[in-house]
Amino acid sequence: MTRLKSRHSKKRSSFPLFLVIVLAIAGLAGYVFITYFEGEKPLITGENFPTYIGKDSKIVLTVSDNKSGIRSIEIVLVQKNKEKVLLNKQYQRGSGDARKATLKEKIALIVNPKQLKLSDGEATLKITATDYSLRSLLKGNTSVLTHPVTIDTKAPKVSIIHSERYIKPGGAGIVIFTAEDAVSHGVQMNETYHPGFPLTDGSDSKYISYIALPYFTEKITTSSIIAEDAAGNKTVKRFSTVLNKPRQKKDKIHIGDGFLGKKIPEFEEHYPEMKGTMIQQYLYANRTVRNLNNEKIRKLCLNPGEKRLWTGKFLRMAGSGRAGFADHRTYYYKGEAIDKQVHLGMDIASTRHAEIKAANNGTVIFGDYLGIYGNMVMIDHGQGVFSLYSHMSQINVSPGDSLEKGDVIGHSGTSGMAGGDHLHFSMLVNGVFVTPREWWDQHWIEVTIDGPVVDAKF
Repeated sequence: MTRLKSRHSKKRSSFPLFLVIVLAIAGLAGYVFITYFEGEKPLITGENFPTYIGKDSKIVLTVSDNKSGIRSIEIVLVQKNKEKVLLNKQYQRGSGDARKATLKEKIALIVNPKQLKLSDGEATLKITATDYSLRSLLKGNTSVLTHPVTIDTKAPKVSIIHSERYIKPGGAGIVIFTAEDAVSHGVQMNETYHPGFPLTDGSDSKYISYIALPYFTEKITTSSIIAEDAAGNKTVKRFSTVLNKPRQKKDKIHIGDGFLGKKIPEFEEHYPEMKGTMIQQYLYANRTVRNLNNEKIRKLCLNPGEKRLWTGKFLRMAGSGRAGFADHRTYYYKGEAIDKQVHLGMDIASTRHAEIKAANNGTVIFGDYLGIYGNMVMIDHGQGVFSLYSHMSQINVSPGDSLEKGDVIGHSGTSGMAGGDHLHFSMLVNGVFVTPREWWDQHWIEVTIDGPVVDAKF
């Protein structure tokens, strides 16, 4: 009886061992299958695949496979059943070790249809990626991405209808042109780009750009119309403009302790980073804060309304002129020159807290405190033309308000870098400060803008 019991015990103990072996083999088989026969396809992602392909278009894409790694990538352009290979790349996996495989690849290609002997018209971008899985009879998993494109190698047609013949530093003008099949267009004047806007509400491909030169311009190095189509094809059409240099005006500003005592606390409230003596804080405001303010104003001009809202000459506030545009100022403290700046507007004084009126029709884009300008309002008159009103004691409008010429927007004052009650008025074209005198002059408006616009519409 004892021997029989021992035999049955051996049988029972061998069965779990067999089960362990079977499970181990099954687990190993499962591991091998999951590792080497995995079914996850490579992932193909594009960074804004182009709808159009021009003379030199860029295609950027990423292929990734985090399981077995990338085996191959092929990129072709298919047109009329003919394939043009852009890329055919094979990847090594280092002795079959998945840890040494290429798991992710970013590709950037420049495509030139003419070199590939492709014609303008419809085509298909086809991307094929294969991994190192042993599935599909050891061929691996394959992903195919197709993307329709239009090949367009013809640049926009540009013709000049009117260009400014004469312009001066701090002056403005217009250029009128046609640009067929263009999605962006405008005028490059030296370092500043002036966007084009539809001349009419129709679809006749006629556009107008308001142009301007900064007050410090010494010469015109670039004056071109630039048009670009959806495929990135670009046309540059040059025109000639004569620069008339005005005489530089100079002014002296004397800074006293009384002025500093009134102004420094105001600036400290808005710019707590100011340090040092009152004169050091004043210089910080007159230099650093001035630059910050002008950069803010430039950015406010980056998205002008597309329609012209203004009509006729711009209103000039009644009163005496206290300072002119582009006056080169030297600042003195206790008889010593301490700073130099340029005045970018016209100062007009009449009575204390005089009504400030909108110089023309437009939309308010700013109405708040801004450093040296104090309480300031900016109006967008459309197509890159802006007016600015500063040192106000009171602001009666808010951003988004639609105004008509003559609407009261506030009252004059001494906020900001103002020694006495007055209005500082500026005109800007695409962020460039220009002389208000031109915009106050009906004859200049008619000759420089309205006349050429009327002629160009026919």
